[in-house]
Amino acid sequence: MKYIKSGSSYIIRLERGEEIIEKITELCERERIGLGSLRAVGAVNRVKLGLFKTAEKQYVSKELEGDYEIASLYGNISAMNGKPYLHIHAVVTDESLSAYGGHLNSAIVSATCEILLDSLDGCVEREYSEEIGLNLYKFL
Repeated sequence: MKYIKSGSSYIIRLERGEEIIEKITELCERERIGLGSLRAVGAVNRVKLGLFKTAEKQYVSKELEGDYEIASLYGNISAMNGKPYLHIHAVVTDESLSAYGGHLNSAIVSATCEILLDSLDGCVEREYSEEIGLNLYKFL
């Protein structure tokens, strides 16, 4: 991972073989980012996407392997129990241009991944909601 900071934003390049969630989390820990947003484009060769089934209150996921373009990757950064918490969704496309999307569980970079991360002042924590079954923003 290589990056530079410009104001409150980070311009990041991930290298082949790096895992996206892991590297963004590492950067948030290093730079003490507790609130922000991000977007990215790039290519991956292994990606795990999920869908939250609201009635069951659980995620189902599917892992894809092969050549995939990141057509869209958006998310936010908050904190849970004092540690970075990433909530990212992605759409990837295969060589037939079929699209697959959902909650990003993991993704391995195959060529590059270019990320723009905007850090915001402060920190928003999350807490688990029994009613919903997800970790939601906690507002006092």
